[in-house]
Amino acid sequence: MCLQRTDRALDIRQNIGQVLAPNPGQSNGKPLAANRVDGSKPKAWPGLIPLLVLPLLLVVHLLLPPQLAGAAPALAITAPELRGQRSMQNLDADLHGRDLRQQEFLKAALEGFDLHGADLRGAVFNTSNLSRANLSDANLEDVVAFASRFDGADLRGAVLRNGMLMQSHFRDASIDGADFSDAVLDRSEQKALCARATGTNPHTAVSTKESLGCR
Repeated sequence: MCLQRTDRALDIRQNIGQVLAPNPGQSNGKPLAANRVDGSKPKAWPGLIPLLVLPLLLVVHLLLPPQLAGAAPALAITAPELRGQRSMQNLDADLHGRDLRQQEFLKAALEGFDLHGADLRGAVFNTSNLSRANLSDANLEDVVAFASRFDGADLRGAVLRNGMLMQSHFRDASIDGADFSDAVLDRSEQKALCARATGTNPHTAVSTKESLGCR
């Protein structure tokens, strides 16, 4: 730490020396007195400003930690809602069979969209509306769908294993053969889904009742 601060101090002293070094308009470090148009001579006090300001800058620079002094600016990490690096824009209503792995659908209006057979592993649907969407045979493993609506959606044969589905709603959704293994659901939604769970998933061979932990 001491060595780093010493090196920085030397660099600043060199910069100060360059600022105070004589130039063609100076002689022996003293500015040459040049007559103005009106015949008067310029005041000498402006030349004192660098002598007063530069030492203050030196002190401030030495007191700053190395990561703030001369370091490259850090990149801010923002929430996905603000970042939107992978967020899908201008969506086509027909996305069936598409490779949409790890895509973000944030606050998206996907009502009635065709996502049949789409690969949506690791996708994010936070606060999105998928009411009456066709998600049959879609792979939604590891999906994150916080506070989203799947009311009336077609989830027959869909795989939702390890899905994070907190505060999401599945009222009147078709779930015949859907696999919810290890998915995180609100208890009220889990009970409602168990009341109409039927069939076995054609891709994982797991029954819907078993995947929901129905009793």
